[in-house]
Amino acid sequence: MNNLNGYDIEDLSVGMSATFSKTITEADIVLFAGVSGDTNAIHINEEYAATTAFKGRIAHGFLSASVISAAVANRLPGPGAIYMDQHLKFLAPVRPGDTVHATVKVREVYAERGRVVLETTCTVKGVLVIDGEALVKVDSSARRAIREAAAAESPAAAAAAMAVAAA
Repeated sequence: MNNLNGYDIEDLSVGMSATFSKTITEADIVLFAGVSGDTNAIHINEEYAATTAFKGRIAHGFLSASVISAAVANRLPGPGAIYMDQHLKFLAPVRPGDTVHATVKVREVYAERGRVVLETTCTVKGVLVIDGEALVKVDSSARRAIREAAAAESPAAAAAAMAVAAA
């Protein structure tokens, strides 16, 4: 593990999984609308939303999907992980008051590149609402040791080691 308690690439194996859960509140929806600029009436206008196929307001898809980001950042691989790619399929609505359970599961590990492919899913009351896949960059304890040793030798060596590690 790294000094932030996130997993290093050497710690990860296929099949590892973790879950992060969040209840989507009215405040979350209003704040997300403000931050994102997505003020679609389906999210913020109950009278309009009642006339749609959803029969009421729904949370923004990306607000719901952001719970996956929290699972990656806080659970697996955890602190220090860097998102590189995310594919999502939105399968069912999330409503105000629903608790979203995001699960990430290691599908593939590319140790030499410091990359991991994760299955990413969100469920509400046992129903799959989002299905996807993410590619995440993860640090390596071996590369970190090389960088630290180089930094102890000289700033120039440290810069060269950082450039190699970032590749």
